[in-house]
Formats: sequence, structure tokens, C-alpha cells
Amino acid sequence: MSDVRRIRVLLAKPGLDGHDQGAKVVVRAMMEAGFEVIYTGLRQSPEQVARIATEEDVDVVALSSLAGSHLPYCRKLKPLLESAGLTDKLWMIGGNLPAQDHDALRDLGFAGIFPTGSRLDDITTFIREHVR
Repeated sequence: MSDVRRIRVLLAKPGLDGHDQGAKVVVRAMMEAGFEVIYTGLRQSPEQVARIATEEDVDVVALSSLAGSHLPYCRKLKPLLESAGLTDKLWMIGGNLPAQDHDALRDLGFAGIFPTGSRLDDITTFIREHVR
């Protein structure tokens, strides 16, 4: 039995986004990579994401967004994650993320940005390389 703690990932579907097929594929890839994944399901508020991330003591806060509201959502989420003391966690986002929004997302603290079509191996490798 290994004493190594598995990386804990929260994967949330923000706001009114009703599409979660891609998120479920990513969840499965993360589990197969050996991560412990907490999947929130659809329509999570920023407050819910921050609360769950805190309660579950996750290493990674990941969002899957296809509805186009990623910037306003992340602007609301950032201060909640900060006030919860989660600035040392890896923040990631994937989905329908136009290239012109990537710098704004990085400025908000999202180190991992994975547009639709990103390779699953790239996502899991990024997590392994960036979780402290």
C-alpha cells in the first residue's frame, strides 16, 4: 500500500453551461491518470465552487466552460478562491476559450488553459508538473 497522497482535482461546470460530455471525458482521463476527482455536475455558482474546493481540500480547481461566460465567471470566482486561501492551488480552465481571452484568464490566476480539442495527456501532464 502506497503512502503517496493522490492529487485531488475539483472539476466544476460553471454557470448556466448545460453541456458536460467533454467534462466527463476529462474526469475519466484524470481518474485513469491516478488523480482523485470531485466532479460537481452542472450549473455551479462561483460560491459553490469555492466552498467545495475548500471542503474537499483539493490541489486543483478546474473549470469546464462551453457557454462563453468564462471571463465574468472567473472574475467572480477569483476573489472567492483568494479569500478561501486557495491561491496556492493550481487553477485551470478548459472548453470553448477563444485565444483572445487566454491572457485575461492567465491574469486572473488560471495557469492551465485548455481549449476544446486539447489532448487529455497534455492536461494530466500539466497537472502533474504544476501541483505543489
